[in-house]
Amino acid sequence: MAQNNDAKTLLALKSSIDPENKLPWKQGSDPCTWDGVKECMRGRVSKLVVESSALSGTVDGVALSNLAELRVLSFKSNNLSGEIPNMSKLVNLKVLYLNHNNFIGSFPASVSSLNRLKIIVLSDNRLSGKIPNSVTELPRLYLLYLEGNQFSGEIPALNQTTLKFLNVSNNRLSGEVPTTTALLQFNKSSFLNNLNLCGVQIDRRCDNNSVSPPAMSPALSLLPQMQRHRGLSRTAKILIGAICGGVAALLAFALLVVFLCKRRRQQSKDTQTEERGVAAVAASEREKGEPSGAGGERKGGFSWEGDKLGKLVFLGDEVMNYNLEDLLRASAETLGRGTIGSTYKALMESGYIVTVKRLKDARYPKMEDFTRQMEVLGKLNHPNIVPLRAYFQAKEERLLVFDYFPNGSLFSLVHGTFFFILTFFSPSRFIGIFGSEVFYAVGSIILEMKMIYISL
Repeated sequence: MAQNNDAKTLLALKSSIDPENKLPWKQGSDPCTWDGVKECMRGRVSKLVVESSALSGTVDGVALSNLAELRVLSFKSNNLSGEIPNMSKLVNLKVLYLNHNNFIGSFPASVSSLNRLKIIVLSDNRLSGKIPNSVTELPRLYLLYLEGNQFSGEIPALNQTTLKFLNVSNNRLSGEVPTTTALLQFNKSSFLNNLNLCGVQIDRRCDNNSVSPPAMSPALSLLPQMQRHRGLSRTAKILIGAICGGVAALLAFALLVVFLCKRRRQQSKDTQTEERGVAAVAASEREKGEPSGAGGERKGGFSWEGDKLGKLVFLGDEVMNYNLEDLLRASAETLGRGTIGSTYKALMESGYIVTVKRLKDARYPKMEDFTRQMEVLGKLNHPNIVPLRAYFQAKEERLLVFDYFPNGSLFSLVHGTFFFILTFFSPSRFIGIFGSEVFYAVGSIILEMKMIYISL
């Protein structure tokens, strides 16, 4: 049971964030059983997650500061307003989610003093002003999401080796994106819609502290010169018309490819939204008929949920700070499917991210052999091998848990994007997807343009 002081603190906090009395917190009961109190440690509240609860007040900073043992705090997807209070007394805080609210004011500079903080998500609010340079002093910063606000000024020179995720899109930031080792790992998707921003990460050159527009394509740069030469010959006009027609045809084809790819992607069943849990994603696969285990007919969830069988077995000497319940509650995103199963990126409420491999057939090998093989794999330690951290086996389910690496697949790193394009657009695959008519029509256009080029 949590200390009586934490119960009083939570009720004081409720009076400020819940004026419409939507939270069923009542004095006299154990606060560790209250909705949103996910975990207590040594009699103190350590994880407070109150999300999508239609909270509409402001956050009482005094009451919040009394929850000194908080590790995880999330008020995301509510309607909270006012300024984000001082959090300097929450010295144990590791994860902070305040996104999708109506907070105003500046970036909460007090969080820069929280040395244990790893996850900061303040996206989709109405925060303004500069991002303080003090965020560069957070030694364990792992994820920083500030998109969808009104931040201005320059981006701090973040260079923490721990930083793996960053998004400052849809703000009013300006100047050059610092070329630190940490920031160079991100591309333009982390900096979208900041019109006065420049730098190598977003392919926009900085010139005398001003942003240079993207370079004009060679085809467009020739137009002014063509317009100055009014006495063009008939042959030249035909050539120009043929080139423009070919370019227009290729553009039309590109639009067709984009449309068909989007259509295929929408129809594809590989993509899952990040708001779905690992259990929900796997349950949907079961409903779709994907084999898993002995081919049971039970639908709507994992096979062990009714039987209460199975447990998560950790491997190696490193201590993991999550359990099976944390893993099943994690939000899941499908990374891909293979011949032996599906792979997910699982983001837990604590902010910890792992890769989960769900095996298609849990019947083979037998349970004893499978356990022995997992023990052997768990002892492997090599810089080029992703360590197997844990495994789960039950009547009809087997899960493998690995460390998560955010830098894409091994295939793309080895072969690159161009190899994928050549493979995808091979003649047989092209005809199979788009039809022989489209293939030969495009081939005719390309051949015609080659003939024009040769004639030059």
